[in-house]
Amino acid sequence: MERPSYLSKYLFDWESLDVVIGGKSALDSKFFIGPMSNTEMVERFLVGYGLGANDPVARAELFGNFQEALQFIRRYFLKEGNEDGLDIKVPNSIIMITDISDLFLMATGNKEGCSREDMLWAEVVLKVMHTILHVDKDLRSSYFSEIQTQIFDRFYKYLFRDGEDLFFAESKKSNLRVPLVEFETKSKKTRESVIIKLLHKAENVAEELFDRVGVRIVTRNRFDAVRVIKFLIENYVVIPHNIKPSRSTNSLVDMDSFKKRHSHLIKFALRNDLTEEKFLEAIERETQESSFKNKDNEERNNHSLSAYQAIQFTCRHLIKYKNPFLQEFIDLRREAKEQKDSDISKKILAMDYSHIARDVRFFYPYEVQVVDQESHLINTEGEASHVEYKKQQVQTAQKRVFGTLIEHLGLDS
Repeated sequence: MERPSYLSKYLFDWESLDVVIGGKSALDSKFFIGPMSNTEMVERFLVGYGLGANDPVARAELFGNFQEALQFIRRYFLKEGNEDGLDIKVPNSIIMITDISDLFLMATGNKEGCSREDMLWAEVVLKVMHTILHVDKDLRSSYFSEIQTQIFDRFYKYLFRDGEDLFFAESKKSNLRVPLVEFETKSKKTRESVIIKLLHKAENVAEELFDRVGVRIVTRNRFDAVRVIKFLIENYVVIPHNIKPSRSTNSLVDMDSFKKRHSHLIKFALRNDLTEEKFLEAIERETQESSFKNKDNEERNNHSLSAYQAIQFTCRHLIKYKNPFLQEFIDLRREAKEQKDSDISKKILAMDYSHIARDVRFFYPYEVQVVDQESHLINTEGEASHVEYKKQQVQTAQKRVFGTLIEHLGLDS
């Protein structure tokens, strides 16, 4: 029976719908790129993406992203750059592409002479290109130096050293000190590290990275770890209202258990007139008994191994960036007024600068990790090392990007 012609108007691209309203990532869909049968459809897609299909600068930039994607794939996902990578090579059909439109048509199976393998390779490259584009187009990256300064200064304000002793306090002479072993700031992630992180995240958007800026605070014991957080809250370094709840994880101290033990000990100290020294000895024992050892914590990062113990949370800080150009332009106008008869001065004075922002304000996320010295040593040694963590990230990203191609070639990933 011949299918009625009108039915074609009511067919759906279920994969795209699942991405838009089903919570699925485009990187995990069966087909990364929807149907595209000709260059006109590719150009319409690029315009919708925001790139401007006929803009020579945008096309050149896109081709640069293509070349970077190939280099990135070779370095991280293939054996030629990573001994744990896949033992395959980028096919010549991909390497020889000179027009990005051909890459899109190949990914949808509409490039003449392309095989199923070529199609899957084109999808792999486009996935990496898409991620690189999001890294490049994160507007806030141009303010990164100022972002780091403003966030770190919040902590430095209360960080003091007395000889060999490092501590948090309201002032250097304050008796209310929280002793520290280390205070570390996270250096800016490398471009490659950001791309890897995005490739293994379902969101796959640069704006959703929450650990580009961060601090690690190492305390002498677990009770001091809790005290550090208390100090940061009480001194408004960390504002609870600006915390991102879904990013808070705690595998160091079972707070339900700790609250009960703390309450009992406070009452015991009152009844028995405990000295501060005895109280601190007792509360540290109780904190140790409230650890997560031998317990599963399902909320941990998928790439943090079971031995990893720490308190981590993400806060947002309102960044205030003063536009240096505006002051320079105002100074230039002042000089132009002194020479207002010249043609250039007239043009400067006629310019409308009301839309030049005096300052830019936006919330930026930063990560705080608090850990005791013993747990920190465990975290940074053996299986729970950062090297192992990064290695697992690359492996996850590799499986996610190459999944269909691995299955097609019958490879052991």
